Amino acid sequence: MEENKEINFEETMKKLEEIATELEKGDLDLDTSVSKFEEGMKLSKKCNEILENAEKRISILINNGEDIKEENFVPKAE
Repeated sequence: MEENKEINFEETMKKLEEIATELEKGDLDLDTSVSKFEEGMKLSKKCNEILENAEKRISILINNGEDIKEENFVPKAE
């Protein structure tokens, strides 16, 4: 992944899924498996950061008469 390129959640997840598939096959030697696992952990962390940042940006605007109030988005429990 290029550092100067904007990181895309979907692309990162796709790469993470590819790594998981490679590891599940069990065809890699130990060093390659460890390297792929490390890369997968970094990608997983990056996906989590992207989701956390998106959650922080999500807000609900409520029109309260003439005032507009911004509140944090709270998902409903299912």
